[in-house]
Amino acid sequence: MCSRVPSQRCAVRFRIRGFTLIELLITVAILALLAGGAMSLASLAVQRTQEQELRSSLRQIREAIDAYKVAADSGRIAKAADESGYPPTLSALVEGVPDAGSAQAKKLYFLRRLPRDPMADPELPADASWGLRSYESSADNPQPGRDVFDVYSLSPKTSIGGRPYREW
Repeated sequence: MCSRVPSQRCAVRFRIRGFTLIELLITVAILALLAGGAMSLASLAVQRTQEQELRSSLRQIREAIDAYKVAADSGRIAKAADESGYPPTLSALVEGVPDAGSAQAKKLYFLRRLPRDPMADPELPADASWGLRSYESSADNPQPGRDVFDVYSLSPKTSIGGRPYREW
């Protein structure tokens, strides 16, 4: 406080209200850290969703392949003696095959549509997005052949758990 003596000068201090450069830099750094954390959580959520889609798509296709095999083994689908009874292509599951047990030449359908591999290139058609394994090929080295025994993802990426998508 200033004394009331007129001979003494009183220094009036005005403080300018505002933020210093350091305060602004710290605030920006904190916001950048929070935004970086939010982005990594968002990308993790997208990957988790794609993995759920991949699991679902693999299950749908594999169940359709198994249903085709059961229909072939029960005589509802005509097959030669040297054929395995698995579908010749993935598109046969969607396009249908003639029902050998039907007098009206009806078709048996196993899928409404062929799901895409969510990890594959979005430009590829659905049937080209999957790797095919024939009945004659080994599980260690899946190769396409005369039939479709199994499907797998062609993605070179690994899952959140560390397992390659090709092995799902």
